[in-house]
Amino acid sequence: MNKITRPDVDEYFLKIASVVAERSTCRRHHVGAVAVRNKHILATGYNGAAAGLSDCLELGCLRDEMNIPSGTRHEVCRGIHAEQNVIIQASLHGVSLEDATVYATHTPCILCAKMLVNARIKRFVTFGKYADDSFVELFKEAGIEFEVRQRPPSNITYLD
Repeated sequence: MNKITRPDVDEYFLKIASVVAERSTCRRHHVGAVAVRNKHILATGYNGAAAGLSDCLELGCLRDEMNIPSGTRHEVCRGIHAEQNVIIQASLHGVSLEDATVYATHTPCILCAKMLVNARIKRFVTFGKYADDSFVELFKEAGIEFEVRQRPPSNITYLD
């Protein structure tokens, strides 16, 4: 009989963040985020245009057209980051993210990091790197635990 390995909690939620990222409408990065407290999903978010508006899959990427490097000039983009959307979704549903862990496919930009500090999360776990490291000192000062894990396997194990 084949040995079945069960993912630990962090791998489990990182894998869910990866699936959430599949909804992204960004042409550069597919980013997903899942806010969790006590092993319970509070909200999810992925990067893309504001709800109901045309997105980059339809219109093309202005940042690519202007040769803007990743991690800079965030204002030249119609997209909302996954971490911003996880905060917005929690807010829309009346859910506090205080003491939550956010699992994301990438490290946060400085703007998202500041929002996560004010949302009072306690932990941020990721496996991928975004082109902006300025969040590190901010998280350290705010007492937010930060951990980089291995990328979870993309396969899903079924036991039929």
